[in-house]
Amino acid sequence: MPIDAAKALSAEPRTTELAWDHKDIQLYHLGIGAGAATPEKPHPATDPDELRYTLESALHVLPSFATVAGGGMAVAGGLSAPGIDVDLAAVLHGGQTVTVHRPIPVRGRAVQTSTVPAVYDKQKAAVIVLRSEVADDDGPLWTCDTQIFVRGEGGFGGERGPSARLELPDRAPDRITGRLIREDQALLYRLSGDWNPLHADPEFAKLAGFDRPILHGLCSYGVTLKAVVDTVLGGDVARVRSYTTRFAGVVFPGETLRIRIWEGEGRTQVSVTAADRDDAPVLADTVVEHS
Repeated sequence: MPIDAAKALSAEPRTTELAWDHKDIQLYHLGIGAGAATPEKPHPATDPDELRYTLESALHVLPSFATVAGGGMAVAGGLSAPGIDVDLAAVLHGGQTVTVHRPIPVRGRAVQTSTVPAVYDKQKAAVIVLRSEVADDDGPLWTCDTQIFVRGEGGFGGERGPSARLELPDRAPDRITGRLIREDQALLYRLSGDWNPLHADPEFAKLAGFDRPILHGLCSYGVTLKAVVDTVLGGDVARVRSYTTRFAGVVFPGETLRIRIWEGEGRTQVSVTAADRDDAPVLADTVVEHS
């Protein structure tokens, strides 16, 4: 059996050194659509608010950058953990949470500590929970919790795990906005460190059951957080405390994301769908906690 849950759960924490600078941050921001036109910003290349994502002298860091900081991913590290040996063609990203303990610096060096706190048995699949805690010399920076869905690896007798779903508010959204995913979006985003060929190679995508490459779930994740920061939080990335989602469906490059936003005190709830496919679900159970 490729997944040995007991071995994964009892493994010693693994540490990795991370380093990044303004070029990594700018590349990530471009990969999630910074500098591209939106309904709110028809001329974004010179928009002062947008330059905070693209111009090194004005740069701030969107908290979802934590998922790719250092040129790697918690996903990649977790899939090489003791007790885990799975086929990438069977892997889907199930969910993601980033909790930021303070604003991410534009240039940094830090240590990432990775563990596998849970492995759930969904019968037809396994869900691996990966945790990475990152700190620099000044203390904790962020914590990432990643859920990886592995088809065909369930049935090993483990706990089923939580399955609660977050209901949408019983009222119309406070805001609805759209974000076009360019045809080359996945090709650009993968340069931040997610080299899974599912997002670039048509033949590999077919092995995974898709007729063409799909967009990274974490790209949709970043696009959505940027939309919330820009439209609800006045462009202030430092107001974000945590951001969580469940990946409910795929996105194909060239499609448009429809982002519905419900605002609350310190808490914004979001629903993301594929506008081109009758609002097929993309991100669900999505919440941004903020000041």
